[in-house]
Amino acid sequence: MYLCGIAPSPFTCDEFNMTLPIMENPLPRKLLLVDDDVTYCTVLAQALTRRGFAVSVANDVNEAIQVIAQNLPTHAVIDLKMPGPSGLTLVAHLKERKPDARIVVLTGYSSIATAVEAVKLGATYYLAKPSDADEIVAAFDHQPGIVEAAITTKPMSVDRLEWEHLQKVLADCGGNVSAAARTLNMHRRTLQRKLQKHPVPERDD
Repeated sequence: MYLCGIAPSPFTCDEFNMTLPIMENPLPRKLLLVDDDVTYCTVLAQALTRRGFAVSVANDVNEAIQVIAQNLPTHAVIDLKMPGPSGLTLVAHLKERKPDARIVVLTGYSSIATAVEAVKLGATYYLAKPSDADEIVAAFDHQPGIVEAAITTKPMSVDRLEWEHLQKVLADCGGNVSAAARTLNMHRRTLQRKLQKHPVPERDD
């Protein structure tokens, strides 16, 4: 006779000790940002961090190689034109170390031949500078419908490059001129004056 009419369970305690599946965290997206423009690196690194990347920064190829040796990235954003070895060298080095790395190559001036060479070496996508964080993330994912930045066969003017860079920094600072000036280490009035100047449109001669 059983108390309260409840029969003892036919299962032993051990039979209830079932092993639950272990939920693994997704692999962290480690990103290496390589550009000799320190200000651009700072702003872009902050924007990419907000988008879920663990960002390491290097300002030349040799420094980037050291970072790769210590903390192999899953993603990379590499400027082609820097003092010393070309960014193309770094693309090849990273793909050798990590064949599945996603690499976006950036440059302020370029040629179609250089773009083709970067892709041959393993670059995932090719964007003209200045490119923002959303464009870079989309390039990593290679989403359909994303329009590739135009690749010109001649360099953009220095004034145009500077003006576009200032606009990008201002946008990342939410349109706050004072914050943008601090980020650029520039006097507020100087920044305002530069922003008011529109670069002369590039001519196709």
